[in-house]
Amino acid sequence: MSSSILATVDPARGRVDARTRDGHPIAMDADPPHGSSSAADPKDALLAAPAGCTAMDVAAILRKKRQRASTYEIAVSADSAEEHPRMFTAITVEHVVSGEVQPEALRRSIELSSTRYCPVNAMLSKSVTIEHRYRLTDAGGVETQALVSVVGPDGSRVL
Repeated sequence: MSSSILATVDPARGRVDARTRDGHPIAMDADPPHGSSSAADPKDALLAAPAGCTAMDVAAILRKKRQRASTYEIAVSADSAEEHPRMFTAITVEHVVSGEVQPEALRRSIELSSTRYCPVNAMLSKSVTIEHRYRLTDAGGVETQALVSVVGPDGSRVL
């Protein structure tokens, strides 16, 4: 399977409007003075990719395990190097879930996504360390938090 993007650049504004091979739009822009901040900057757009990739995996695995999440959000944060090209030096992916979900089912779903299924995670982890964690609030309001895995150029650890 191949992927392709066609991007149109507005040189005066610095905005990039891209489309996937299926026609789905992706807009990017930079902060002033190089852009008008009308869309996500490319590094933010890049951080959205592991969120989307792992969310689809984890949601599908939870459904197969008959776990009923009532809410599911993913928060992705990253540290960047001070010098150009200001690459990411560390990424944290936090799954924030509530509902009738067993902690072990959520932990295993995240583990499978982060170490086996998510191609975006696999690509990024070749150059940056990525922590995967969760915060689960069960149906009774009890919160559980855990670090699930750390993957990166030095290998992976499942906790």
